[in-house]
Amino acid sequence: MIQRIFLTVLLAVLGSALAIAAGAQKPILDGYASQAKAEMSGFSGFSAERGKVFFLAKHDASAETPSCATCHTADPTKSGQTRAGKEISPMAVSKTPDRFTDSEKVEKWFQRNCQSVLGRACTAQEKGDFITFMASI
Repeated sequence: MIQRIFLTVLLAVLGSALAIAAGAQKPILDGYASQAKAEMSGFSGFSAERGKVFFLAKHDASAETPSCATCHTADPTKSGQTRAGKEISPMAVSKTPDRFTDSEKVEKWFQRNCQSVLGRACTAQEKGDFITFMASI
């Protein structure tokens, strides 16, 4: 009985922590939603599934970095590695709760990595889908 109560409380605390962490990305997502509405008619919200497809997709801009997963690994709950060998903390918000909470940092890394992987800037919808995916796992 005590074990069941302990497990129930532990699950409730972990669930609350994840919900709080996921909510920390809301201001940035709200900003990207406003931009996406201005960029395209018919914007209907962000999609974790589109974000996953985007994250794993191979692009033709660079042979060294054909996808986000090249450096960040195909499993966002695992640490990645830069081309220079430096460790990258997991992209998943569940593993790195402060990920996608500092708008300047987020924009800096999107600017750099989108150019490297896509050969262009990411759209607001791509950024929002990406963050939504990372917050969902």
